[in-house]
Parts: sequence; structure tokens; C-alpha cells
Amino acid sequence: MPNIYETHDPKFAALFVGSAGLDQLYTGARWAEGPVWFDDLNCLLFSDIPNQRILCWSPNALSGDGVSVFRQPSHFANGHSRDRQGRLVSCEHGARRVTRTEPDGTITVIVDRYEGKRLNSPNDLVVHSDGSIWFTDPTYGILSDYEGYRAEPEQAVRNLFRCDPASGAIVSVADDFGQPNGLCFSPDERLLYVADSAASHDPTAPPHIRVFDVADGKLGNGRVFSHINNGFPDGIRCDTAGRLWSSAADGVHCFDPDGTLLGKVLVPETVANLCFGGPRRNRMFITATTSVYAVYLTVTGAQMP
Repeated sequence: MPNIYETHDPKFAALFVGSAGLDQLYTGARWAEGPVWFDDLNCLLFSDIPNQRILCWSPNALSGDGVSVFRQPSHFANGHSRDRQGRLVSCEHGARRVTRTEPDGTITVIVDRYEGKRLNSPNDLVVHSDGSIWFTDPTYGILSDYEGYRAEPEQAVRNLFRCDPASGAIVSVADDFGQPNGLCFSPDERLLYVADSAASHDPTAPPHIRVFDVADGKLGNGRVFSHINNGFPDGIRCDTAGRLWSSAADGVHCFDPDGTLLGKVLVPETVANLCFGGPRRNRMFITATTSVYAVYLTVTGAQMP
């Protein structure tokens, strides 16, 4: 079995099981993204953005690869999460909006404009315990017709937004990103980590992850948390100990809460995003270009709805 772990700090050795290999669960996507685990349904939903579909993988599925189509067309859906009622919340590049899927399958538009102008192309999102939805709005979905529909941006900047789904009120909580992308809260929700992936199109942009203090629905004390040394950051998630796991060109990078790179889970395709799941939340699901991979770790993902 090939070694899929690259250790940069001795503490990393305690986070993985040496005999647990990297499982390729599915291949055949054009650009796999936005994984979200449904523990109550024992399944993983993920986006195949260019193919305009949301796919569902289940270990109990009858099909050979365990994958079925959950929704098509998907409006070029990208990132997903679940709200506190367990409903699917999605970012849609094509429709340039954030939506919620109701229990009966109908779709509710949560937000599609800010200050009267269309959003750029909502990319990824997380839901706070107070029910607020925090999402990034870079321009990837309007740069071409491959992951959305080419268009000129109506927003002057690439915002990080906070939305109250009950009232529909939306505020920009940060507006100084090149291209804000993946985001996640620390386990106690006192910190918000945000990946800036502007290096995807600008080689002079820093491939870094920023972190902010969170208080009363506002952000403060923004600073650089870490840099990605291979590629740039996209999707990110925390485990219960507050370590941050980030996508990168060569796999998934694991950072200590102080920003130290502990090690990497090496993946043969460029990684876009990840999430924790499985009955014990100790399995990391990884969307990487054409495929979905999974690996068992000794850590547990921070609790999500």
C-alpha cells in the first residue's frame, strides 16, 4: 500500500492510521466540489459543477459505485452545508444565489442580491449555531461558461456575507479578499477561517488562509493563519481539537491551531474540498477534480448539523 501521509511535525503521526488507505469512492466528475455529509440518511452529497448536477454517494446504494443523481440541472451548484433543521443549503454559481432545499424537495431562495445588485457567484457557506448563513461571493462562476454563465460582476468587490435567513437581511462582514472561497468556524465558533484562492488566476496573490475573531455577528482582528505550499486553499474544515484541514494541489494539509503545518494526506488529484462524515465523523471525504476519495483518521470532525 503506498504511503499517503507526509509528516511535517511529529504530532501528525497520532492523527492517522497507517494501515488506513485512501479509498476512491467514485470517479467520472468534471470538477467535484462541495461535499456535505447527511448522517441521518447515511449519505454524502457533492457537486459536479460543470456537469450541472448534485450527486449522492451512499454505502448502502444498490448501484455499482454507490452514486446516484440527486439533482440535475443544479444551476452549477458549488458548496453545500446543512442548517440547524438539517436542510440542505447550497451556493449556486449559475443562478448567483444561496438556496435551501425544503423537506418536500421545493427550493427556497435565501438571497440573490446585495444592495439591489446581483451577487457574483456564491461559492461556499457555513451555518452558525444561531442560524445565520455565512457565505463567500467570488467571481468564479461568472468568469466563463464552464462553471456558470459568463457575466460582468455587479458587485464592486468579492464579499464575505452574513445572512439572516429569517429576515433575509444580508451584511458584508469582510470585503478585502482577492477571491474568498472555503470557510469554517472553529469548534467553539469564536473564530472564522476563510480561504483566499485568488492565486488560482493571479500568481502574485498569496495562497493563504485568514482567520477572524467572531463576536455578535461581526468579524474583527483579521490576520493570516497559514499559507498553502502547494497550490492554493479552497475548501477547509476543522476537527474537534481545532486543527484546520485544507484542500491543496497535492492533497489535504493539516494545520495545528497555531498555524503550524503538521502534515498532509496525499491525493493523486487536485483537491477542491473536504468534509468529515460517517457514523463516528472520523472519515474524511475529499472531492478532488474527477473523483471522490475517503480516508479514516483518528480525529473527529467538528460537529455540524
